[in-house]
Amino acid sequence: MTAQRFIVGVSGGSGSGKTTFCRKLVARLGEDRVLHLSQDRYYRDLSHLTPEERDRVNFDHPRALQFDLLCEHLKQLKQGQPVEIPSYDFATHTRRSELERAESRPVILIEGILIFSQPEIFEQLQTSVFVDAPEAVRLARRIRRDIAERSRTKESVEAQFFETVAPMHNQFVEPCKTRSEQIVSGERPFDESIERLVEKLKEKAESSV
Repeated sequence: MTAQRFIVGVSGGSGSGKTTFCRKLVARLGEDRVLHLSQDRYYRDLSHLTPEERDRVNFDHPRALQFDLLCEHLKQLKQGQPVEIPSYDFATHTRRSELERAESRPVILIEGILIFSQPEIFEQLQTSVFVDAPEAVRLARRIRRDIAERSRTKESVEAQFFETVAPMHNQFVEPCKTRSEQIVSGERPFDESIERLVEKLKEKAESSV
């Protein structure tokens, strides 16, 4: 028999603190017990478009992502099977040729701003966490990240935020907050929230025996 797998979804706005929460959860449970996946690995390949056309794509809309592939991977991982995860180049908005093999682990952690907006993804989750933070905080964090990691300018980050990020957040991300089992603040330490989640996972594991 396949060992029990638990899929944990962590969502929230861009810059809310999702990645920090996930990293702390992985550290708490142990890297040997958690497979941490990011929605961002599943952006669609835009190599068929010109650079100018790629720049006009709304990357904060669900159609920019291949959620059917992500859903299939979650189903395979839940059955204990390995998957081949895409690798995405954010500089060119294209998928790299190489794939990364990911082995299934007892806890499968999927992180992303839009995962709760997709019913086929949400129904795969055993528990869900929404990391909440005000818009001003999320914008400031995104500016710092994109300047440091993606060679963006402050002006370009702000323009994108108010043109697409904020409107898509209000349409697709914020409405999903109420359906989450656990809502945590992205402005406070995550220690207590993570302990509550760990206890919940233990309870689910015991009840499935």
